[in-house]
Amino acid sequence: MLQSPRPNAFSQVIILSLLHDGLTPTQAAQRFGVSRQWIYQLLRRYKAGGLEALEPRSRRPKSNPRALTPELRNEILRLRTDLLAKGLDAGAASIAWHLREAKLDSPALSTIWRTLSAAGLVTPTPSKRPKAYITRFEAVQPNETWQSDFTHWRLKDGSDVEIINWLDDHSRLLLGCTVFKAVTGQIVINTFNECRKTYGTPFSTLTDNGIVYTGRFVKGKNGFEYLLSELEIVQKNGSPAHPQTQGKIERFHQTLKKWLTEQEAAKDLKELQRQLDEFRAIYNTQRPHKALEMRTPQSSYEATIKATPKEAKDKEHHRVRHDSVDKFGKISLRRAGKMHHLGVGIENQFRKVYVIADHYLVSVVEKKSGEVLSKHVIEPTRTYWTNILIDEMTKRSRKPK
Repeated sequence: MLQSPRPNAFSQVIILSLLHDGLTPTQAAQRFGVSRQWIYQLLRRYKAGGLEALEPRSRRPKSNPRALTPELRNEILRLRTDLLAKGLDAGAASIAWHLREAKLDSPALSTIWRTLSAAGLVTPTPSKRPKAYITRFEAVQPNETWQSDFTHWRLKDGSDVEIINWLDDHSRLLLGCTVFKAVTGQIVINTFNECRKTYGTPFSTLTDNGIVYTGRFVKGKNGFEYLLSELEIVQKNGSPAHPQTQGKIERFHQTLKKWLTEQEAAKDLKELQRQLDEFRAIYNTQRPHKALEMRTPQSSYEATIKATPKEAKDKEHHRVRHDSVDKFGKISLRRAGKMHHLGVGIENQFRKVYVIADHYLVSVVEKKSGEVLSKHVIEPTRTYWTNILIDEMTKRSRKPK
């Protein structure tokens, strides 16, 4: 089988047939199965440059109206370098967002990536798990779920500190970001209440099973759980050894630490807190989020109505335990991590009793007879709770007959 001649060789055969065989353009067009217009075009090219002019020419356009201008290319490279230096996300989507914020025309994301790759500013990363394997859960409304966790960081002298964060699940808004030497149960309550003052009370919370968040594994409730119960807030805890449940706050810690790494190491808690306040402002208002369709957490949080706590149908939570009155007529009860003492009465020493506690009151009932020996109003700030039955009997005895 004869191979088809190369385009330039085919063109040369046509021209030579015209010159040496005496063919007219019409005859050549019929013989070689081409148009007369192309024959005349070949003749013009031959007269202008000889046989070499018959070589195939590039079909590439002489100009591309969508090509990056030198100014836009330099701005893309500058943003990449600047964002990385600040410890912020510097991907194509983030760069495109910053270009739009600066009122510049943003090219396609693929164009931005090609520009960065050509400049050697893209570092290959290991292949990630396909998105098809990822199941995402997201609250429908702001304040529907607040996630919280704390992470460790080191000061300039190497001392370890802990940073507690509160994050809105729907908008990723950083509600609170505070550093302490060590996070305690009371700190969890205090930081939660500070967030409530600014953003209102959430419908639910989601945390891990740390003892500062729940006492579910130590046979009791801690102060944070009692607070949520009184506020009618649904408490959710992740499965043990399964941090993916709190995936948003876990991923957030990476973003926070990436930014802190690019800052000068803080000398003390006060200086680190200033850095955290700066980061919180940047994260909420200046950093677009891919999961939010490149909106900032602040704009996403403000875009729709907020969820509120539901009215709990079964708010009353009763705790029952078996005990006996000691020789001093008292019973000890641990609540929210603190020990309290109940004055049942010396006349009731050594009696076997049930201790029944709800959110507001503790009742001590004798096992055999069912007699209520004492009642005590729950006062979390006080160590000793008196028997209010004595006060009630005293008031009745003083009433005029």
